[in-house]
Amino acid sequence: MLHISEYRDSRLCHSIAARIAARSSRPVRIMEVCGTHTVSIFRNGIRSLLPEGVDLISGPGCPVCVTAQGEIDAAIRLARQEDTIVATFGDLIRVPGSNSSLQQEKAVGNDVRIVYSASDAVEIARQNPEKTVVFLGVGFETTAPTIAASVLAARQAGVENYSVFGMHKIVPPALEALMQMQGVEIDAFLLPGHVSVIIGMQGYSQFFDQYRVPCAVAGFEPVDILRAVLRLTEMLDTGDAHLENCYPRAVAEQGNPAARQIMDTVFEACDADWRGLGWIPGSGLQFREVFADHDARKRFNVYPPDVAPPAGCACGDILTGAKTPPECPLYKTRCTPINPVGPCMVSTEGTCAA
Repeated sequence: MLHISEYRDSRLCHSIAARIAARSSRPVRIMEVCGTHTVSIFRNGIRSLLPEGVDLISGPGCPVCVTAQGEIDAAIRLARQEDTIVATFGDLIRVPGSNSSLQQEKAVGNDVRIVYSASDAVEIARQNPEKTVVFLGVGFETTAPTIAASVLAARQAGVENYSVFGMHKIVPPALEALMQMQGVEIDAFLLPGHVSVIIGMQGYSQFFDQYRVPCAVAGFEPVDILRAVLRLTEMLDTGDAHLENCYPRAVAEQGNPAARQIMDTVFEACDADWRGLGWIPGSGLQFREVFADHDARKRFNVYPPDVAPPAGCACGDILTGAKTPPECPLYKTRCTPINPVGPCMVSTEGTCAA
């Protein structure tokens, strides 16, 4: 195992890139399914190191980006409820809904607060017993256990005015949906490190056994990513697909059973609507009935409407790899980081923003 500083060594990066070029025998499309990978790839110039024909494409790895338009509109409706405080992660506050955003709701006087964790929202609820606090739960298997833990903590402390509007997504079913989409060409997957810490390599076994597409879990430093790309290139060159752990210092075969147990105690799988991918069976999380009193959907009878994404916005196509940001007609014209039209330009993990 390398020293942490060596994972950013430029000479090692160029050496691995040269090995990728040597093994690259045909054009390939490798999709990263993690927003943190997307940021790291752009920030470290990984694409510029790769030989022509080895293309990294960004997939549905940004949790804010894959949140459906109707879920954003429902969150805005919650912010308009009387005697209610909406707590959210920072990225979500600027995502445009159909007619407003959480940032605009805050500007007109509704109580919307940015927090760093779900436990912060529980504390806000404890300090404001006369208000109902709704935490907007977005994210994948990485954040879901911490949000489930906040519900358990609130119940144990008797904080009854705390609820969660759940919009969680599960990664493996999305991989299956991508493989089934017409017009989406993916030769291999660079799998997310953070999610894999929770679900382990076993979390992908059903998907891999069905599709036999080369897959590699990677860390987030430049050497991590390049080593995983090299391994995928080798698999594609030989035609021998594997599900490989290229991040063993953090990811285990079984993942984190304790975190999954907390998540499974509060939530159960359900169908979910993904921006760009549509409804995917078993790809979301909903409250188990025993915790329904903390479910903001049921408490406020607020459910996401079926609404179309912004006109002209190509976020959906970008999230499936069908388009790149410059192919969107709004990119850097109507849609900019200051005035975003779609979530891919809002989130720090969004491909357009990156």
